Amino acid sequence: MSTETEILGEVEALKGRFSDTRALYREVCALLFFRYGITPTTNKLYQYVRKGTMSTPAEALTKFWDELRSKARVEVDHPDLPPEIKTLAAEAIAGVWRQATEAARSELAAIRMELQADQERARYEVAQAQSATNQALATVDQLRAQVAAGNEAAAQVRSELEAERRIHAGTNARLQELQAQLEQSRAQQQRLQEGFSADLAKAREAVQAADKRAAAAEKRSLLAIDQERQAGLNAAKLVEALRAQASAAEARERQAALEHAEAIARVQAKLDSAQANEKAAETAQKALGQELRSTREHLQASQQEATRHRTEAQTVQALLNRLNVSAAPPPGKPARKKTAGQSD
Repeated sequence: MSTETEILGEVEALKGRFSDTRALYREVCALLFFRYGITPTTNKLYQYVRKGTMSTPAEALTKFWDELRSKARVEVDHPDLPPEIKTLAAEAIAGVWRQATEAARSELAAIRMELQADQERARYEVAQAQSATNQALATVDQLRAQVAAGNEAAAQVRSELEAERRIHAGTNARLQELQAQLEQSRAQQQRLQEGFSADLAKAREAVQAADKRAAAAEKRSLLAIDQERQAGLNAAKLVEALRAQASAAEARERQAALEHAEAIARVQAKLDSAQANEKAAETAQKALGQELRSTREHLQASQQEATRHRTEAQTVQALLNRLNVSAAPPPGKPARKKTAGQSD
């Protein structure tokens, strides 16, 4: 087993026996100086014990040399020693004590200066960290506000999309209703055209029948006139009667023609009204088609706007997650050393 290993084992044993840090450092000084003949220094003591701050081993080392000087002076003043030996021993121990004291004080001054520099650096780092933390918190608040605004915008876009969907559904329903009305108008127009054709055919048949009856009556009248001419005065009277019957028949035929003409006019008016209704329905269908295209374009624009807001919200959320991860202390970071003046 090497000397270094033995020293470490002894120091570990002393740690279990002494809970006070200063007392532990004094015992380690005595162990190094008396058992192993090693002159203790502040750095060596801290390397072996590693407790407290750097000023703690320096103070323990100074107290150790003071106690050693006091004990050595008592031994030198022993009455059994010759005066020369007393003088040499006192001078030797005093020289060792002065050198050790000066070394301890120099190390203590250097340690204090280093600790002060460390404190200044630590204060500066704390101030920088606080400033960075405040800036990060401000950025996080701003990003949270942006995320909230993005969420509100996305909700508004979703509500607008829902409204557009309802409007689109209503427009489709109106379009289907107008299409059904248009089909009904076309069917009614077809029925009116068929009825007009049937009435026109009936009127033509009635006119033809009247013409036939008039031609037959005229033939009968001419035959009766010839017979009456041959018959004399009686035949002339009969001719007059037949003429009166013919006039009445002609009046009836003209009345029938007028009635058929009026019927034809009514049917034509209905046909004109049906055609006007069809034109109005076609105009309304075109207007609805244009409105449907405009609604589809607006819906597409709203969907694109919603996609853009959703992308912005995802980007802001990712940035916020990265900022939260950056602000958290990294795992496994060693704790900051205690500065001078802190409790051991």
